[in-house]
Amino acid sequence: MSSLTPRIRRIAATAAAVAAGSTLTMTGAAHAAPAAGPAPVAAHSGKATHSGKAVTAAPLAKGLYQSAYSDRNHVLWATASVGRPPVTNSALVKVNPHSMKVKATYTPPVTDAATGAVEAVYGVAVDDKHNTVWTTNTRNNSVAVYSQRTGKHLATLPGVNHAREVVVDERHNTAWASGFGDGSLVAFDTRTYKEKKRVTVEGAGPAGLAVNERTGTAYATDLNGNQIIEASTRTKTPRLIPTGEGPISIALSRDGRTAYTADQKAGSLSVVDLRKGAVTKSVPTGDGTLAVASDPRSRTVLVANRTAATVSLIDPRKGSVVKTVTTGANPNHIEIAHGTAYVVDKSNAGPQGEDQLNRIRVKR
Repeated sequence: MSSLTPRIRRIAATAAAVAAGSTLTMTGAAHAAPAAGPAPVAAHSGKATHSGKAVTAAPLAKGLYQSAYSDRNHVLWATASVGRPPVTNSALVKVNPHSMKVKATYTPPVTDAATGAVEAVYGVAVDDKHNTVWTTNTRNNSVAVYSQRTGKHLATLPGVNHAREVVVDERHNTAWASGFGDGSLVAFDTRTYKEKKRVTVEGAGPAGLAVNERTGTAYATDLNGNQIIEASTRTKTPRLIPTGEGPISIALSRDGRTAYTADQKAGSLSVVDLRKGAVTKSVPTGDGTLAVASDPRSRTVLVANRTAATVSLIDPRKGSVVKTVTTGANPNHIEIAHGTAYVVDKSNAGPQGEDQLNRIRVKR
């Protein structure tokens, strides 16, 4: 990692069940019917298939939720969990991003021998500095750490109420997790796995997470409060920044001065000036806006619209959609690495009902 250009990591994992009455429930284990419109990309042979030049799709596993790219190992890690408690089918999946084939799968530890329930994984982030993978175990109110080299489960860290997402700040040896259940952001030391900071906003529903590795500041979308929670290492009191309606995912610009939130209820992207603490642009994207990612090379922002089964490519400076790409049904999360976007869906489009990985090339 260059000391001159800080890496801004983001994460937009989708969790399972949430508190009753929240719009977050649409990201749960049940698969929604595909939206009307162009037919989604499907892969029926177990191999990657092409839809023109826009999207390559391949089936991975049932119950996909999120993915994270490892520069160190040149692999994509994905989480998969199926059904409601007791969840017995869950896996951490290691994927070759070029062939889009599964290299290995690792089963989380069993939590109940009587039912066969496992510590189901949902959110995911990689720590290339320590060669580990961090997951959120939403139904177990915890996060976990796995070895990237062997897939071995290294630790389970309790105390994150309805742990939804996790993001790693390698520069400051910190992993942040969002506790949707009690309005908390919890920071862990990535070397010792001990809790090092906890920030709680009463009544908040922290969902998406991003971190500015240059400053060590973490940002979370508050789904309940239509705002961003800024947790700085320099202050004890979090700063609250208004954003769009129903923010569920967040990404940062390369310089860390701008935040982008996927506003689920509004069906739009908000561009937020973090210094001014104000929304500067609002860009309609489509029904069920769910996940957002920013490409530092092209400065393009991508938004997954779950209900519409599309991904919007946005020029944030102009505040306009420059391209809309159809993916598999129910796109759930976006990860961008080296100018390529990886979108996991919940389409059941594979030959055995697997969900898909969709690969989209982002132009420079």
